[in-house]
Amino acid sequence: MRVAGVLRIVVMVFTLAATWLFASTYLKNTSTHSISVKTWLRSHTNSSTKPPLAQNKCNKRRPCPEHTFSFKIISGAANVVGPSICFDGNMIMSNVKNNVGRGLNIALINGITGQLIKIDSFDMYSGDIENLLNFLKGISKGTLVLLASYDDPATKLNDEARKIFSDLGSKYASQIGFRDNWIFLGGSGLKNKSPFEQHLENNKETNKYDGWPEVLEMEGCVPKKIE
Repeated sequence: MRVAGVLRIVVMVFTLAATWLFASTYLKNTSTHSISVKTWLRSHTNSSTKPPLAQNKCNKRRPCPEHTFSFKIISGAANVVGPSICFDGNMIMSNVKNNVGRGLNIALINGITGQLIKIDSFDMYSGDIENLLNFLKGISKGTLVLLASYDDPATKLNDEARKIFSDLGSKYASQIGFRDNWIFLGGSGLKNKSPFEQHLENNKETNKYDGWPEVLEMEGCVPKKIE
C-alpha cells in the first residue's frame, strides 16, 4: 500500500474518533422527545445499512458522515494575512469578506440547524475585553463556537474570559500568550474538553515568521446537536 493511502486511512480514523468524542460530550436537549447522540449512533452502528458520507463542503479532500457539519478554521499569518472560518460549505469569516480583525475572530453557529447566529472580532491588544465578555456571556445552550486568532489574541485576555472559553471546551485558554496562534471549535454545555483545538506558542526559537509562529489549520466533522 502506498504511503498516501496509509495517510488517508489514518486521517479518516482520526476524524471519526474526534467526531465521536465531541458527540459523546455535547449537551443534549433534556425534553421527552430528545434523542441521545450515543443512542442514535448505536442504532445506526447495529443497522445493516451504514449511513452515507456527505461531501465535506469546506474541503473536498475528505467526506463527513451524515448528521455532521464540515468545518475548516485557519489562523492568521503573522499580522499580514487574516484568518478564515468555513462552516458547512459557507465561508463565514475571511480577508476576502473583509470581516476579520486583529485579535480573536469568533463565529456562533446553531448546533442543530447549522445556521449562523453571529460573528465578531475582538482586538485583544488595544483592550476590547468588555465587548468580548458581553459577547461570550450571551451564548445560549446548543451553540457551537468557532474561533481563529490573528496577530495577538492575548494581551488583554483576562481570567474571566479565559474561564468562559474553558467552559466552552478549550484546554488551552488559560495558556494563550502574546502573539500565540490559536484555533478552536467548542460549544456550550460540553462536559469534557473539545477535541477540535490547536495552539502554537510564540517562540523566537521556533517561529516561522519574525515574531509570530506559523499558521494553524484544522478541519473536521462536528456532530449536529439532536433535539
